Amino acid sequence: MEYKRFGDKLVMRLDPGDEICESIITASKAEGIRLASVSGMGAVGQMTVGVYDLSKKEYFKNTFTGALEIVSLTGNVSEMNGETYLHLHMSAGDDRGHVFGGHLNSSVISSTGEIILDIIDGRVDRERSDETGLNVFKF
Repeated sequence: MEYKRFGDKLVMRLDPGDEICESIITASKAEGIRLASVSGMGAVGQMTVGVYDLSKKEYFKNTFTGALEIVSLTGNVSEMNGETYLHLHMSAGDDRGHVFGGHLNSSVISSTGEIILDIIDGRVDRERSDETGLNVFKF
């Protein structure tokens, strides 16, 4: 992974074998980013995404492998208990145009990834919601 900062933007290039979430966390910590929006595209060989079942208060994970093109990578960087916290969603399509997606747990770049963090001047923490079981923004 390599990146360059331009004011309040961080432009990242991920290389084959780089894991998306780990790369964003590493760059965020190195640059002191506490709050940002995330967008990206590229190609992956593996992704694990989840869908949240509110009635059971748990994520159900699906793992997809093969040649997958990122259709959308979006989300944010915030903090929880003083640690970098990511909330990302990703969808990717296969060679037949089938698209899969959900809450991103992990994904490994196959050829390249281009990710932009739009840094927000501020800080938002997270806390667990008893009602939903999710870690929600805490203002």
